[in-house]
Amino acid sequence: MMKKSVAMIAVIGLLLIGGSLAWAGDMEIADVTFPGEKVVDGKTLKLNGVALKTKFFIKVFAGGFYLENATQDATEAIESEQVKHFVLHYLTSKATAKKLQNGFKEAIEEANPPELVAQYRKEIDLYASWLDQDMAPGATSVTTYVPGKGLTLVFKGQEKGTIADKTFAQMYFRYNLGEEADSSMREGYLGQ
Repeated sequence: MMKKSVAMIAVIGLLLIGGSLAWAGDMEIADVTFPGEKVVDGKTLKLNGVALKTKFFIKVFAGGFYLENATQDATEAIESEQVKHFVLHYLTSKATAKKLQNGFKEAIEEANPPELVAQYRKEIDLYASWLDQDMAPGATSVTTYVPGKGLTLVFKGQEKGTIADKTFAQMYFRYNLGEEADSSMREGYLGQ
């Protein structure tokens, strides 16, 4: 009986170790490789998951989502106070500034309660205004949230600005990870 218990514990331990090893490490999607870890604002972040955005059969971008503490729980990923980091690698030249701006506004409005959208209209418009250039294959968009600092966008290698409000940052992550987000993207980013 004792040997069976020890053997069972050993098997469970190996499964847990194997699961965490599978969770960590580089991931590739649409020929874009995302490193398993990145150091952002002095913190080592883990690659939580990757996703591919398509529209009308066109591969728009490959995205990677990084967290200090990896999770499959959307609410935790949205609301937790930890460094969060989205990296998008564009795969098409059809993502024009106008499409990016309109798409961002529509998606963030759909993903958040109407009263929040009304309250944060200025911030939504400001963030959308930063998406001011057409994208091309190889171009990147990087959004980072740092607690106490805010949500910062680096677009095509240029830092556009920071919105310091924590609630706006949660709205941004809700549009990527919440119930109204694109389900295949949300599942990819959450590693589900």
